[in-house]
Amino acid sequence: MIAQNLIFGAIAGAMGLAAIRVVTTKNIVHAALYLVVVLAGVAAIYVLLAAEFTAAAQVLVYIGAILVLFLFGIMLTRAPIGTTTDLDNDQRGLAVVVSIFLLGVLGAVLNDAFGSTKLAADTGVQRTAEVGNSIFQDYVIPFEVISVLLLASLVGAVVIARRD
Repeated sequence: MIAQNLIFGAIAGAMGLAAIRVVTTKNIVHAALYLVVVLAGVAAIYVLLAAEFTAAAQVLVYIGAILVLFLFGIMLTRAPIGTTTDLDNDQRGLAVVVSIFLLGVLGAVLNDAFGSTKLAADTGVQRTAEVGNSIFQDYVIPFEVISVLLLASLVGAVVIARRD
């Protein structure tokens, strides 16, 4: 149990530093790459929770698809790739104060709601086969609707990008 706590601490620390760099870097491509570290950390935490299917879906969907979509969007919109100084403003101090306030409020609300509640050892973890059966038997219509929606958005993005 101690090793899991140490690994979780290391992953959470890396995610925290990368998340701070996502919002403070002035290079948009570097921000996207720091986002890869954050999303990979989420997948690693899923592995620690013994949710391998969710970790694999995290890697495939968010790192493999969404982040590639971000990078294509950056390239297709002709966004400035290098460091730009005009993206900064003078409200960092206010942002830090609001962030610390929200952290305190969130901590107080979670402590009030869950306090000393402990998770049961047997949480009924679903295996990959059960998740697959649930997706392709019980939720096949929403799954197909989302597939068509994503295809339509991809075609729309290509049409918008090709107008020259």
